[in-house]
Amino acid sequence: MLLEVKDLVVGYGNIEALHGINFNVDKGEIVTLIGANGAGKTSTLLTLSRLSKPEAPTVRSGDVLYEGKSILKLEPHTLIQDRMMCLVPEGRHIFGNLTVEENLQMACYARQKEKWNEMNIMQQYDLVYDLFPRLYERRKQRSELLSGGEQQMLAVGRALMTDCPFIMLDEPSMGLAPKLMFEMFRALKRLNVQKKMTLLVVEQNAKVALDFADRGYVLRTGEIIAEGTSDELRANPEVQKAYLGG
Repeated sequence: MLLEVKDLVVGYGNIEALHGINFNVDKGEIVTLIGANGAGKTSTLLTLSRLSKPEAPTVRSGDVLYEGKSILKLEPHTLIQDRMMCLVPEGRHIFGNLTVEENLQMACYARQKEKWNEMNIMQQYDLVYDLFPRLYERRKQRSELLSGGEQQMLAVGRALMTDCPFIMLDEPSMGLAPKLMFEMFRALKRLNVQKKMTLLVVEQNAKVALDFADRGYVLRTGEIIAEGTSDELRANPEVQKAYLGG
């Protein structure tokens, strides 16, 4: 088991956001967390990525194990360098005044020291530009001038430049036109199949998420109410009614 979340309770001040959730991710899997706004999906990823307050909630109890070791006391940069886990945040958070290429280069500073070499970095550039050709076309352009879909590609590309094999993505389809949304998920699936990357994806579009993931968990008001393979969740009447328009 690569990632194990055990009885995790987190909160913001007096408000409890997660009420003792449990889930796991195995190496090489695509796992999705689905649910409505306010379900606790983003709070989960902010906790796993070890961001500090006020962005992230406070862990009140429980644990998060990665490769069998707790990560709750790690700093965000240590999580990337030592545990090789990386977050693509909701809202992209790119550096608008920097070019596409400069944004990608910035991510390299989070890499492990032994992977800070020109050959390895050029291989990652090739991977990003092969996955998202539009970024190559716009590599000298200021990123604030990109479309929403291109900025989302850049946010994912920036995560890839860290060379982390485990990537968490928060609402990667948000604000994307249907064509770009499917293009994004096809790219993520390609990373999983060809590069054996492990992906944990928070997504409000349950139909797309379940079409793309191996397994999933359904969050509702801070609790996991259903889990299973994508096929099992699609066949679940409660999931169909609440999230799939059934």
